[in-house]
Amino acid sequence: MDRLIYTSMTGAKYLLERQATLANNLANATTTGFRADTVGLRAVPAVGPQAGTRVFTVETTTGADFSQGPMTATGRTLDVAIQGEGWLTVQTTDGGEAYTRNGALQVGPDGVLQLPSGLQVQGSGGSISIPADAQSVLIAADGTVSVKAASSKNPTTVGQLKLVNPPTSDLVKGTDGLFRTQSGAPAETDAAVKVADGTLEGSNVNVVEAMVGMIAASRQFELQMKMLSTAEQNEQKAGTVIGA
Repeated sequence: MDRLIYTSMTGAKYLLERQATLANNLANATTTGFRADTVGLRAVPAVGPQAGTRVFTVETTTGADFSQGPMTATGRTLDVAIQGEGWLTVQTTDGGEAYTRNGALQVGPDGVLQLPSGLQVQGSGGSISIPADAQSVLIAADGTVSVKAASSKNPTTVGQLKLVNPPTSDLVKGTDGLFRTQSGAPAETDAAVKVADGTLEGSNVNVVEAMVGMIAASRQFELQMKMLSTAEQNEQKAGTVIGA
């Protein structure tokens, strides 16, 4: 009886969390460069002198899906997409580094290259500033950022995007959707990472799979609640028999 109650109780709890994860994935199905969250469940025996029959359900193998999302040509010179593996580097609000696949770059009010969220895009030597008289911005495959001004016929290099490729096993996803290294240390620049200009990478969320997963999680939650109800009924019957 204890095994049934504890397994059903904790299973129902984590199924609700799985639904929340899937709902978040669906909400970001159109977010540029989004990486879907993943959640797994497994049974773990409880530890203790009186816990021999109790089994908990806990989360396991939680993380993110690192598969590449669909590429879409936009023709916009400030849009870039990582070709294959790799990440763009941004500066977080606390001054640290974080990594993203969102290449919808823009020039901020202060002339600094940034994401739509306002986070500054980091170059190999820090932030990248675009001159006020720049008529166009060009981004090469290696991340070199050049501008062309009205007073000059030749483009001028103003910086190079910091492109990194740390092992996915060393990355953790934050609540802001950005990835960081587990140690918090900055990742090293990887010259092998290339970008495609005029292109954006979409979310890698499979909408159909996420919706099917939500339906399955909902039915599994109902099953767990029925099992709890059954355990209660069995306990009542057992009490009646013993008391008779």
